[in-house]
Amino acid sequence: MSTPKPRVKLPKSAAKDEIITIKTLISHDMESGQRKDKDGNAIPRKILNTFTCEFNGQAVFSCNMEPAISANPYFEFNARVPESGTFKFSWVDDDGTVITHEQDIEVK
Repeated sequence: MSTPKPRVKLPKSAAKDEIITIKTLISHDMESGQRKDKDGNAIPRKILNTFTCEFNGQAVFSCNMEPAISANPYFEFNARVPESGTFKFSWVDDDGTVITHEQDIEVK
């Protein structure tokens, strides 16, 4: 299984109270637990369960994911930027692993 790698696209700067578009993609195998390996053994389930985005500690977007979601989940959403700060993105895996990514934005 590959190591999950988050990719995030958002502007480096924005005007005060501008609504920006944020795009996220994380490489993850998203094994549903339904398949079997070449020896007929069930491949253990390993999916991302939740995704959250915070701006300066305040929730902006969150969702729960189910086994039917595709590998490498992609999300696109909008957020209002009232001030300069940091967006924090978190993905939580079945085994409790948390993958995070942070990105700053400057309000001009």
